[in-house]
Amino acid sequence: MKKLFVGSISFDSTEESLKEKFSEIGEVLSAKIIFDKFSGKSRGFGFVEMANDEDAAKAIEELNGTKLDGREIVVNEAKPRESK
Repeated sequence: MKKLFVGSISFDSTEESLKEKFSEIGEVLSAKIIFDKFSGKSRGFGFVEMANDEDAAKAIEELNGTKLDGREIVVNEAKPRESK
């Protein structure tokens, strides 16, 4: 399992449209868009968990710079959160 960071997500995108886009490449375990806890609006990024490393690498290669709901997305490997 490999977690990917997806940036520059359109405010019109849904977790379902994100999952559909990545499902074209391989099995998606989860797709999550991050929302602001106060306003409830999308923060413009999210995470997709791919079932295996090969599909994750292919998704980065093929989907980075492509359009999702009219906006070019950025796709790369998710980095572990740094503790403060």
